Amino acid sequence: MHELLEELLGEFTGVEYGELRYHERKALNIGVRQGELEIANSTIYSGVGVRAFYRGGWGFSSTSRLERDSIRRAVHDAISGARAAGKKEGTRLGAASLATGKFAPEIKEPVGAHPFEEKLDLVRKAEARVRSFPVIASAACHYRETLDHKHILTTDGARAEVIDSKPEFRLMAVAADDGQRVEASEALGVTGGWSDLFRRDPEEMADIVARRAGDLLKAEHPKGERAVVILDSGLVGLLAHEAIGHTVEADFVLAGAITQGKLGKRVGSEMVTMVDSGPSQYGEHAAGTVLVDDEGVVTERTEIIKNGILQSYLHNRETAGIFGVRSTGNARAYEYSDEPLVRMRNTYIEPGERTLEEMISEVKNGYLLKGAGGGQADANAEFMFSVQEAYRIENGKLGDLLRGVAISGQAVQVLESVDAVSSEFCFDMGAGFCGKGQLAKVDGGGPYLRCNAIVGGRA
Repeated sequence: MHELLEELLGEFTGVEYGELRYHERKALNIGVRQGELEIANSTIYSGVGVRAFYRGGWGFSSTSRLERDSIRRAVHDAISGARAAGKKEGTRLGAASLATGKFAPEIKEPVGAHPFEEKLDLVRKAEARVRSFPVIASAACHYRETLDHKHILTTDGARAEVIDSKPEFRLMAVAADDGQRVEASEALGVTGGWSDLFRRDPEEMADIVARRAGDLLKAEHPKGERAVVILDSGLVGLLAHEAIGHTVEADFVLAGAITQGKLGKRVGSEMVTMVDSGPSQYGEHAAGTVLVDDEGVVTERTEIIKNGILQSYLHNRETAGIFGVRSTGNARAYEYSDEPLVRMRNTYIEPGERTLEEMISEVKNGYLLKGAGGGQADANAEFMFSVQEAYRIENGKLGDLLRGVAISGQAVQVLESVDAVSSEFCFDMGAGFCGKGQLAKVDGGGPYLRCNAIVGGRA
């Protein structure tokens, strides 16, 4: 395939840039709910996405037919589209570190070495173990794997072969009693292999999620108030990704996000350094690991915020050209038939020097919040997230478990209020996908953060 694409690069005439991206995907999805097989599908598909750029205009075409004539037609369709769309004389793509060679993450024990029957048995047993707890009214377990193989070639020099493997595992439990229902979940997602994913025992995870649901069923609701809160890594990752990360994607910046025109301005306390990284840092196998983006650019560690100051947006080659900077390697396409968009990878806040115990001991009245649930944020960095577990802190001591908790606020104000950052760090968003017109596998995390936010309860 590489040789064929190399040959077809010569078809890009009359345009400023051409790109060929072959993508083969093997995917498996297994789900069991209430003891019944809910989903079990395996797919293999491939195709070529083609882009051309001319005077600020893009043309895109794709084909699932891999013979020379079909790809050649797609190239000429993309060229025609770019020439029709191109209007801005002098518009150029941004500079980039273009990838050449083969790129693959470290994979311990490939998931393909484990048969379908083993994976199905694992899912069935984990779901049954959750359901074995008397208080559990319903349970579900899902296993998913996505294996990608790409060849990315561009007329200006990218020649990359990319291998990727992203498995994930998720458990859900619903506890019920006297008309009340409470949900809890546990999930893992990595870039890597079987043993990279199951560094935690699935049976232990099943016990944790079932007990958590049972404990939450007996917990009280908090009152609503603005309070000192300590956020765990999952909530820090959600805040970094949803409330800040999307507002610094350069296409959103151009559309008027709150970060527009704020480079060099303070957007957090001096304790806050926030990063989006293609390589996995502060540990191996983060699920959003991308070694080469879908424009053939070698990815990097991009400091979005350094010591509270906004340093950089996230760029593909087009937005990099508009802003007069280099691409940060954030162009991503979910499938061969998708055009690359500016997307995050592993987005996190860097660790500090404190311990969680110290951070709790200094709080007179507040909350320890653990376990990110669903939520939303907007272009003004206003957010609301649900929380799985909340513990009241009184006079430096942890109190009872609370349920039905949500936090909200304006992300910049929350980051400006940060006064303690722990040395403990982990990624905690590896299961599931980010959506922005198309899916993308991402990860997020960080240390424990102490800050101020609105805690929502029944009253």
